[in-house]
Amino acid sequence: MSTSRSMTPIAAVMERLKEKGYGRELTITKDGACFEGRPNVYAPSQLTIIKVYRFEGESDPADMAVIYAVRADDGQVGYLLNAYGTYSDQDNPYYDDFIRNVPVKEQEDL
Repeated sequence: MSTSRSMTPIAAVMERLKEKGYGRELTITKDGACFEGRPNVYAPSQLTIIKVYRFEGESDPADMAVIYAVRADDGQVGYLLNAYGTYSDQDNPYYDDFIRNVPVKEQEDL
């Protein structure tokens, strides 16, 4: 007997974000972060995480992921998708320090 609750799949959350205008991926580099297809580079203080979606794998730690819905001070919006735990973005040395410094102000309407 399974005791797990039904979770919304990552694909469904990604589609919902896209429908609400959050379809651009945020990429973090040593210079800052930028939304896909946009030239602006943002510091953590210029961004706000407005929603966090966590996904947990019941039997495989590789299934653990997080999606952050992000808004920039200039009105640009998008998302950041990453594994967490053992499989977090270990190949990007800037990721952890950057994301820790982005303020969080969650909105319920996303």
